[in-house]
Amino acid sequence: MHLPGSRVVKTAVAVFLTAFICQLIGWPPVFAVITAIVTLEPTAADSVKKGIVRFPASAIGSFYAVLFIALFGNSPITYMLAATLTIITCFSLRLHAGLLVATITAVAMVEVVHDNYLMSFFIRLGTTSIGIIVSTLVNMFIFPPNYIKTIETNIKKIYIDLGTALSKIDNKTKMESMLRKIRQEIVQTEVLIRYQTDEADFHPLFDNEAFSQTNIVRKIDQLELIHYHINNLQPIYIKQTAFSEDHIIIIHQALDDLTAYMKGNEQIKLEQHEMTLKNLMRMFWGSNHGKETFNNSLLPDELILLYELISIFYVVKETKQLSTTI
Repeated sequence: MHLPGSRVVKTAVAVFLTAFICQLIGWPPVFAVITAIVTLEPTAADSVKKGIVRFPASAIGSFYAVLFIALFGNSPITYMLAATLTIITCFSLRLHAGLLVATITAVAMVEVVHDNYLMSFFIRLGTTSIGIIVSTLVNMFIFPPNYIKTIETNIKKIYIDLGTALSKIDNKTKMESMLRKIRQEIVQTEVLIRYQTDEADFHPLFDNEAFSQTNIVRKIDQLELIHYHINNLQPIYIKQTAFSEDHIIIIHQALDDLTAYMKGNEQIKLEQHEMTLKNLMRMFWGSNHGKETFNNSLLPDELILLYELISIFYVVKETKQLSTTI
């Protein structure tokens, strides 16, 4: 039997507390419960930000519902006008985050409001406020979102995957597939970093020292840079370059050690390979082939290959230095 996730638990607690408070006051809990469920977001920060939008949006929905109930009673045209004008007004005021709650509130009120229209309007605002406040507090104090371990795990995995992708330089189909998957992993991790950064700003119990935003952002930027340089190697086939067999062996040795280093063998010394590739670049520029391609105003594949590899060596070393500070 699987235990419910933290979001399920938080939803259950928020619904119970919201309904309990409304019953104590003597207000109908249904609208407050709906608001509490919808307002639960991945972070407390998002709950606060979207809650601020949902409150005026719900007020708009309540206003239209009361207005058309007074004019047309409980009729199809009341549902239609309340829903349609709520949507149009929320869109016009850019209250997109509150659109769903506002529209549900508008149409649900048609069934339950029969008189005391002004009082019904203010009660809806009150129940909406209870739902927003309760869900935000639950999000802050019960299983507060903490993505640090997931972010760190993702970063380590992306780093290793980049090393694996680099090792597939002679298998372009496999390399392209891996780079596409890694790009998605980077984007997902950046979303988690945003969540955690927002949470550090809004959660009063969160230890800011446990999450170094600057280092984490720099680390993911470094991984993006490695991804960029590896992706630039995609069109290049080493065996189709003008390098000699000896030079190709040197390049492959550098690649093999670099990928092994990124996969975890940190005993390998990268500096020697980096220096060898730089010397090879100087040799290439001094050769007749290098001069001819330079005169054609096109960057030759040989230069692109060496430049990208040297850049990857440099960024990998920088990434290793950052790892000790995370």
